[in-house]
Amino acid sequence: MSVVHASGGNMRLLSNAQSAYEGGGNRPTTIEELEHDEHEGLDEASLIEHEEWTKVKNFNKVLFGKHIMECWYFSPFPKEFHPDGPVDCIFFCEFTLRFFRTKNELIRYQSKPNLPRHPPGNEIYRDSKVSMFELDGAVEKIYCQNLCYFAKLFLDHKTLHFDVDPFLFYVLCHQDERGFHPVGYFSKEKYSEMGYNLACILTFPSSQRQGYGRFLIAFSYELSKKEGKVGSPEKPLSDLGNLSYRSYWASTILLTLKSCTMTKISIMDLAKITSIVSGDVIATLEMLNLLQVDENGSQVICAPQDVIADLLIKYPVSGLRVDPESLHWAPLYVTDPRKDKWSIINV
Repeated sequence: MSVVHASGGNMRLLSNAQSAYEGGGNRPTTIEELEHDEHEGLDEASLIEHEEWTKVKNFNKVLFGKHIMECWYFSPFPKEFHPDGPVDCIFFCEFTLRFFRTKNELIRYQSKPNLPRHPPGNEIYRDSKVSMFELDGAVEKIYCQNLCYFAKLFLDHKTLHFDVDPFLFYVLCHQDERGFHPVGYFSKEKYSEMGYNLACILTFPSSQRQGYGRFLIAFSYELSKKEGKVGSPEKPLSDLGNLSYRSYWASTILLTLKSCTMTKISIMDLAKITSIVSGDVIATLEMLNLLQVDENGSQVICAPQDVIADLLIKYPVSGLRVDPESLHWAPLYVTDPRKDKWSIINV
């Protein structure tokens, strides 16, 4: 999987954002904590002009660590960074996500002593290849807002919000002797009435086709298992997101059916084992042609082992796998499971 995003708007776009300044430099590096509608006060003509302006990329490239990536979409950086139209490149510190107009400013910033070499927040997962950091948007506001700026360069959201307080962010990194290098992330609401376990997801273009996207999806469900809930990504999904999730749901459900020792397994059983909501389980079983109607008119799962084996060839589990034993995490925000309709005990 390369890039997936769920529409529905999990960040508010800020205009006229003021920037905080780094000591020793004269360039703004992040937005001020403002909350307002960017379209407020615009008449129809001004709104049309604004929409036309935002269709055009404001940066051609972004430097992130050792990678130079071509930008795909407009991102609402402060106008100080693109005052006279599109700019060739914007420069990011991959460890702190501060951004700069010139490479010299980035070098000067990164020469500071004791510069962090990993995202802020808590490292909740580490195996031999990757680590995952959990960030509270209300606590690590600047990092999370700058992550939204960066992500928007590659995500085609119609509406964005930079109100990051209601969200948790999970930043995936690979580590080496230089530090922890982000390769992707996903966000999720702290409280979701709709049972969403993922709001927005991105594998950085420089790290695509390496299994990180599927890892992020699988990780969101491991968190749901720890919470004792079923979950689903924020809907509706993009076309690419739909393909990626269908592949994940198919292989996960097929592996569960393959290893199941129960003489009869129900849709609710699959939901509880995998933490995939029953609606997504049903849709996946229908896609795989593993549902039949019995004499009572009820849907039953019919999945012979030879059929499962053939389907697993079409929907293999490949690339990075999440090791549940390497996840050291407890939910920060706990609700009473008896009152939570997404709790497994209520499924």
